Amino acid sequence: MKPPAFSYHDPATLAEAVALVATLDNARVLSGGQSLMPMLNMRYVLPDHLIDLRRISELAHIRQSGGDIEIGGMTRQRDIEYSDLIAAKLPLLHEAIHWVGHRQTRNRGTIGGSLCHLDPAAEMVATVVAFDATLIAQGPSGVREIAASDWTLGYMTPSLAPDEILTGVRFTPWPDGHGAAFVEFARRHGDFAIASAAAMLTADGAGRITRAVLTIGGVGPAPVRLTEAEQGLVGQLANETAFAAAARHAAAIEAIGDALVPAEYRAHLAGVMAKRALAKAWSRIDGKGKLAA
Repeated sequence: MKPPAFSYHDPATLAEAVALVATLDNARVLSGGQSLMPMLNMRYVLPDHLIDLRRISELAHIRQSGGDIEIGGMTRQRDIEYSDLIAAKLPLLHEAIHWVGHRQTRNRGTIGGSLCHLDPAAEMVATVVAFDATLIAQGPSGVREIAASDWTLGYMTPSLAPDEILTGVRFTPWPDGHGAAFVEFARRHGDFAIASAAAMLTADGAGRITRAVLTIGGVGPAPVRLTEAEQGLVGQLANETAFAAAARHAAAIEAIGDALVPAEYRAHLAGVMAKRALAKAWSRIDGKGKLAA
């Protein structure tokens, strides 16, 4: 199929793009197009105006600011994949990016486009939730910061005002020596995840968990941060019993089903992925590879 007729806009600056979004009715922003273009071709989206951000160089960057890492909304996924700074400071994001589509789609897809499309199975969305990152939006009224926990309003609906553009994401790295892992299960590599899990752990010298994050993606309408499971892990020895208890929280998520994957199967996979992610993250803490007895 072919997309519907629309007016194409190609702004060169962020100010120009914001002005277009604020004044044009029924406009959509193009930030890579790996999700939006197929939706246009299938007539799922029918905009009167398409605003392409590809020429706005100020939105494409990876930089360290104080203790945080800032990534511009138009930063290509491929640039994140090959960034030494991301690999060193945000290993969870570095691992997750390899699960995003294929090399060809990562060449064009952007982190901002993925976050605004807000597919429940999107790896970038789950990672942002795991880090409790801050999303930065800009509109006619200025800059607005949005916590990752407030980003999702509903199924594929971000808390972005109609006259705002997502300009970047700010991550606070975990301390050196922590363990991080991103795992997922799909019918084949590059497909949307049926279930995914992101985990980060720190531990003391006695092998007890001092901090934990566990996020499940692809199972519900949006990624789920399992705060109760995280709290239950803190203070525990890292062992099969502790990780199995956390996995039960994951399996209890109210899962969505579709024509190919029943809800019960997704919930089961959530538990399996949670346990795998925790064990893998633990194995990466300062070279630890064995669980406590």
